[in-house]
Amino acid sequence: MCCLECRRSALCCSTQRSLRRSWAGPLTLPMEERWSSARRMNSHGDISYGLETIQDFTSITSQRWFTWWEEISGVDEKYKPIRTYQVCNVMEPNQNNWLQTGWIWRQGGQRIFVELQFTLRDCNSIPGVAGTCKETFNLLYAESDWDLGGVAREDRYAKIDTIAADESFTQGDLGERKMKLNTEVREIGHLNRKGFHLAFQDVGACVALVSVRVYYKRCLSTVQNLAVFPDTVAEAAFATLVEVRGACVNNSEVDADSPPRMHCSAEGEWLVPIGKCSCSAGFEEGHSSCEGKSRGLGV
Repeated sequence: MCCLECRRSALCCSTQRSLRRSWAGPLTLPMEERWSSARRMNSHGDISYGLETIQDFTSITSQRWFTWWEEISGVDEKYKPIRTYQVCNVMEPNQNNWLQTGWIWRQGGQRIFVELQFTLRDCNSIPGVAGTCKETFNLLYAESDWDLGGVAREDRYAKIDTIAADESFTQGDLGERKMKLNTEVREIGHLNRKGFHLAFQDVGACVALVSVRVYYKRCLSTVQNLAVFPDTVAEAAFATLVEVRGACVNNSEVDADSPPRMHCSAEGEWLVPIGKCSCSAGFEEGHSSCEGKSRGLGV
């Protein structure tokens, strides 16, 4: 019997039995695999920064996870189908249960962000687990130039952080179908290899991992002062600005004394515009472009 009524709710944890290590099946939630989000509009209506998702594990149908955790299909509080990885071995001490992703290509990103959505059971709401139940789990990563497979040694991994819930749920929340979903974002520092694996280490919590999204920040292509600035990946160093030269739009010319430049910040925002382009003879400035001048009547 599932400890949190698995058949009725995605809040359920795995059973108390020890799980054999095995390849878990794919995640199949109907979400887009790649997308850009959190785009900010400036006063001119231009998109000034964005997030480039490089992996969204709620949508990967071919992704394989190597795990001690249990894969569970269920429904959320709105009865929408979801699939989670869960573990709840809270009766026994010295737990060390790992969930490892496949290899993630980091693309152009050096400063990578990991967004987790999860639920976690309040230990005080589970009788008889004092001293063995935990309310945290660990997030780790291992850099590599190729897929390490499902047998990567634990010592290959470096710890990113210990993850705790802002809100934990109780048996009463289950009765009211309150999911109490937590969202936490962590950063992986300067990366040098082509990609990496993520891992989640359970040390005795009752936790359900609902989604994992991996992304980096970039300055989105924009037009400023009649110059086009291309998509630019934000640097890893927080205080670093990347200087980017713009290309004049059609029918315009660069100002020789002050060519167009902008700076891409580590947060993916365009800053400090310098210089400009000017419309060529016979053209006038329109909306981020140079258009032919209209002839007057009678000419």
